[in-house]
Formats: sequence, C-alpha cells, structure tokens
Amino acid sequence: MVKITNDIASELKAYLSSHKHDKVFVLTDSCTYEKCLPLLSPALEKYGYMSITIKDGDLNKNLEQVAMVWDELSQNGASRHSLLISLGGGMVTDLGGFAGATFKRGLHNLYIPTTLMASVDAAIGGKTGINYHGLKNEIGAFYQPDQVMIDCRFLKTLDRDNMRSGYAEMIKHGLISDRKTFYDTLNFDIEQPDIKKLTALVGVSVAIKEQYVEADFIEAGLRKALNFGHTVGHAFESLSFSMNQPLLHGHAVAAGLICELYLSYKVCGLSIELLRQAINGIKTHFPPFHFNCDQYETIYALMTHDKKNEDGRINFTLLEDIGRIRLNMEVSQLLTFEALDFYRENY
Repeated sequence: MVKITNDIASELKAYLSSHKHDKVFVLTDSCTYEKCLPLLSPALEKYGYMSITIKDGDLNKNLEQVAMVWDELSQNGASRHSLLISLGGGMVTDLGGFAGATFKRGLHNLYIPTTLMASVDAAIGGKTGINYHGLKNEIGAFYQPDQVMIDCRFLKTLDRDNMRSGYAEMIKHGLISDRKTFYDTLNFDIEQPDIKKLTALVGVSVAIKEQYVEADFIEAGLRKALNFGHTVGHAFESLSFSMNQPLLHGHAVAAGLICELYLSYKVCGLSIELLRQAINGIKTHFPPFHFNCDQYETIYALMTHDKKNEDGRINFTLLEDIGRIRLNMEVSQLLTFEALDFYRENY
C-alpha cells in the first residue's frame, strides 16, 4: 500500500500504533540520518527504536553493507515480527528491502522515500537488490513492503541533480502511459518545482507503476514495460561505476531513453516528431554522459547481463507510440551501436 501524505510524522505514528512489532529498526544513510530522522523521532521515541546507518551513494549498495545490516539486526534481537523502516533514497530502500526480505526469510518492511527517484520508482513495486561485481541490482528479491509513505516535502532538500534523476523515471512513465501524462510531465518545471503540483504528478506516476506491478509482480511479461530506457541505461550506469564517475540512476536512464527512443524509431516506427520532442525535453534537463566508440563493445557486453534477457539474447522494451509498448524486441549489435552513435551525435 502506498500513502501520499503532507504529515509524515503523524502518518507514521498512526501506523505504529495500529501494528504490533516486537522491535523497530530505522535504516538510514549518513545524509538521511542527519537531515530526515530527526523529523520522525517524535513518532518513534515510545517504541525504543534502533537506528542503523549505512554509507551513502550507489557504490555502497553492496554485499558488505547489507551484511552489516544483517549483523545489526541479528545482534539486536530482530525477529520476523520486527519492523525495518528504510528512510532514504533508492539506494536505502533497495538495500533495506533486500536486507528485510532475506533476514530470517523476511521481516516487516516500511519505506519512507526521501528522494524523487525513490518516491516514483525505487520504493514502488517490491523490487529489492544490491549491486554485485559492478552490475546494477545483480542480486535481489521480489518482496513487497507492508507500506510506502511518501511526503514530497522531503524533496525540498534535494539538489538539482537528484531532482532530475527522479524526473527521468517520471518521463518514462509518461511515455509508457498516455499523451496527457507525458506532456504534463515534460512541461513541468522540474528546475523550480511547485511542491503541490509535483505531489499530484508523483501520485500519477506511482499509479502508473503500481498498475504494471499489480498485473505482473515478478516481471514475467507486462511489467517489462517499466524497463523502457533501462537496458542501455543500466549498461551506462555500470560503465560509469567502472570509470569511477558514477552516474545517478535517473541520469543513466535519461541517456538510455534517448538510445531506446531511437531504436523505437528504427524498429517499431515511432514517429520522428515524438522522437524529437522527447529527446529535446530530455536534453533540456540532463547533461551528456561522455563515452567513446572504443567503449561500445563494453557497453554491449554489459547489456547482456540485463535481467530481461533470455537464452543469451538481449531483450529490449521499445515503443510504437506513447502507451503502445513492444516487449522482448531483439536488436542487432550493429543497430545498437548506431543508437550509441545517435546519442553522441545529438549531444
């Protein structure tokens, strides 16, 4: 269940008073421990909660950090009746969700996302995971939290890059849904956002993702629509990790969207007008990701690790038009490299 609220402390207090948990743990990163946890402390104090703090940044979404969370849970007597609250961005909800899904085969999870990316994407849908051997979300599980509580007032503290990161996922949701949502999102002023209008758009974006998740929780078919932009985007993200210049997830997705919009134009007949509109909108807000033609083979190899693939074949999610989705599309290596050329030439 997802709740969008303007009073997160009261919402959390009401939740805790109506659910019985033997222990309450709060997972934060170093940033949300300092800036966000104090806002929730009044609602948590009577429950004698214990805080667990991990290092921030997606490079730390790894086995070492999740093992530290397991250790803290174990040493402090957590049981399957305990509650783990993940307070933070997508890195915290991904890792916290995985820790909660696997500790004693699953305890109770509650997510309070503090970034736009987590609010519209990472905290929604029950995917949990960590990075492994340089690959994005290589290890994980499907495990729904008991509840997700979204308060867009947290977003007032975000820097420009993190706001734009979540915005990329909202653009993707618009592309796979309908024209009104797409153009409402594309025309929204993400650089100077009105929080009330943003809250409404977040609600729409969450509803789109929930619709696909409810239809196909374990991503056997329709849910793959949510991966538009991600086959190339995840490869860009993994490449950026190896270059020690980590991209925020949404910035990688924005770059992936440009490449996969081009493939949609070439393979599925997406109109040139929509291709131009979408790419111009993305370019307005996202700086280029710099790579060269010598890295194409590496990028392609990274795509082969995408979790949608079958029998060693890269499966793309592409579009015929807004809301008209083509799943499991096979694209030649030559055309994939052409899409990488297109990206570089258009930046």
